Amino acid sequence: MANLQEVRTRIASVTSTRQITSAMRMVSAAKFRRAQAAIFGMRPYADKLASIIDSIDVDGDVQTPYHSVRKTERLLLVVVTSNKGLCGAFNANVIKNATTAIEEYQRQGIAVSVLSLGKRGSDAMAKVKGLSVESHDDLLDNATFDNVAALAERVMQDFADRKYDRVEIIYNKFKNTLVQILTNEQYLPIAAQSVATSRQAADKETSVRNDYIYEPTQEDILREMVPLTLRSTFYRIVLDSLASEHGARMNAMQKATDNATDLLKELNLSYNKARQAAITNEIIEIVSGADALNG
Repeated sequence: MANLQEVRTRIASVTSTRQITSAMRMVSAAKFRRAQAAIFGMRPYADKLASIIDSIDVDGDVQTPYHSVRKTERLLLVVVTSNKGLCGAFNANVIKNATTAIEEYQRQGIAVSVLSLGKRGSDAMAKVKGLSVESHDDLLDNATFDNVAALAERVMQDFADRKYDRVEIIYNKFKNTLVQILTNEQYLPIAAQSVATSRQAADKETSVRNDYIYEPTQEDILREMVPLTLRSTFYRIVLDSLASEHGARMNAMQKATDNATDLLKELNLSYNKARQAAITNEIIEIVSGADALNG
């Protein structure tokens, strides 16, 4: 009977766990749908802004403070994770990639500073010796465009003031419910587009459009649009990470629920076998006792 009691305890425990993981999956699914709608609504806007800038500066002649390419001596690494766990390898992949990148840059003699979005990343980066870590974990709980743009503006200003020579962002890019792409993206300076590629694209469009007359000048337009594009890019990256997080957690909780269901089937089968064996033993003992009395 002791074995039966142990199996009953495990069944109750697994059933409770399955209820929790199932509830968490439903919550993550609701959050995922909102995050997915947000990133799908943001991407066309960000892509269109980038294409407009490319069409304005086809030859790459117009420069802004954010195009300045310098020798990399000081680098800011923005690490985007999540505040909570239970989302599979979502955080571990980002942390591993960031740690590897930091070690490589330090071997090259580059001073690395970390700006962390997400408590999981902040805790991991804080353990790296000799690393300056600035955390903005609360931003993910209220990731509005204004809040994210304010942080992006500060990063852009630090780059323009030459506090950093390059800014990179490591995050999970959302592809679909099951796939998140680990991405290391150069944020600043703005990557110079290939002049040859730009000119080829311009030649293809010559037959369908004429040269534009800009009012005000191309440089004035770019100086207004480039900061807007950079703020939108930073916001798009945060939305990508949030959608990836909720998708990863939803999948992790679904797998946990399925595993709990399979384990319950095995435990119920084991319980029934043990119960049948116990009943059989009791019947044998009764029959044996009756035979002894009759004999």
